[in-house]
Amino acid sequence: MPITPDTKDWTWVLRERCPECGFDADSLTPRDVARRVDAALPRWDAALARAGVRERPREDTWSPLEYGCHVRDVFELLRQRLELLLVEDGAQFANWDQDATAIEKAYADSAPEAVRAELAEQGAAARDAFAAVPEASYGRRGLRSNGSEFTVVTLAQYFLHDVEHHLHDVRG
Repeated sequence: MPITPDTKDWTWVLRERCPECGFDADSLTPRDVARRVDAALPRWDAALARAGVRERPREDTWSPLEYGCHVRDVFELLRQRLELLLVEDGAQFANWDQDATAIEKAYADSAPEAVRAELAEQGAAARDAFAAVPEASYGRRGLRSNGSEFTVVTLAQYFLHDVEHHLHDVRG
């Protein structure tokens, strides 16, 4: 059975605690997000170093390696979106099809050691970008392709949920 594409709009995690992973976005700033990303990076590295990293727990669920590839790409994409928000008033974010990306980049066939290194590099870059945001820029706004509005703060919160939720998925 193939992976069913995720079409949910996860922006609700900005208003409610996630019942699956326990994430609560309430009052997190970009600096808080940077600290939590820093704490998550060694956990991701350990999850990707485990035996069986390529094994899917179920046919319809990504393996830890595939989740690691996804989070690596989330680090890069959300850092780019943050940079766009900081330089462009009313930034517009192009649609990103995570499932198409997983196929195009052959997540399941990736080399675990390479993914570990790339995730660490992209994670550090995203952490540093969020840590460097001046408070005066927290309210800058942008729109996702589906019309969801983000500020720098809500983008940081949304981003962190993805990182931490998938750590929960891989039991990292």
